[in-house]
Amino acid sequence: MAKKIVMRTGEALVESEPAYCCAEPEVVIGELDGPVGYAIANLIGDQVKGHTRVWAILNSDVQVRPATLMVSKVTVASAKYTNILMGTVQAGIAHGVLDAVRNKDIPKSKVNDIGIIVSVWLDPSVLEAEKVEHETLFNVNREATAKAIGKAMRNEPTIDWLLKNQNKVQHYFHQLGVDGQL
Repeated sequence: MAKKIVMRTGEALVESEPAYCCAEPEVVIGELDGPVGYAIANLIGDQVKGHTRVWAILNSDVQVRPATLMVSKVTVASAKYTNILMGTVQAGIAHGVLDAVRNKDIPKSKVNDIGIIVSVWLDPSVLEAEKVEHETLFNVNREATAKAIGKAMRNEPTIDWLLKNQNKVQHYFHQLGVDGQL
C-alpha cells in the first residue's frame, strides 16, 4: 500500500514564444479524505464569478484521475479568454496530470485516493493575439503541470538546496525593481 499523501505543494515555470505562451501552475496534492479533499469540495461548491473552478478533462465527459481542479489566478472577464482557458489550457493540464502518473511521480495505486488543485495563470495578453498559438499553449501547460506535480511529489526544491542557493537565486520582478526597470 502506498504511503498516505497528506499535502504536497509544487510550482513550475515553462516559457515559450509568443510571450503569452508560458505556464506557471501552482499545485496542491493530497488525500481526498484530508485537507486537500475538503478544499476541493469547498472550491467546487463555492463558485465565484470570474474565478470559475473546473475539473481537468480530456474532453467533456472524460475527467482525469487523480481528480484535478483548476482555479484561475486571473479574473476571467471575456468569452475568448474563457474559451482558451477552459479549452486549450484545461486540456494541457489534464494531459500533464496523466503524464505525471505515467512518469510514476504519482503512484498509479493512489489515483482514486488523492486530488490535485492547480492554480492556473493564463497571460491576459493572449486576448491581443490575432492568431492564438493553441498548440504551444497546450504543450507548455502540459509540461509545466507534469513538472509542478513531480516537484511536489519529490519535495523539490529540498531545504538543503534552498539554503545553499538562497543568495544565488534572484526573484525576477524584484531584480527588475532594483534595476529600475519596473
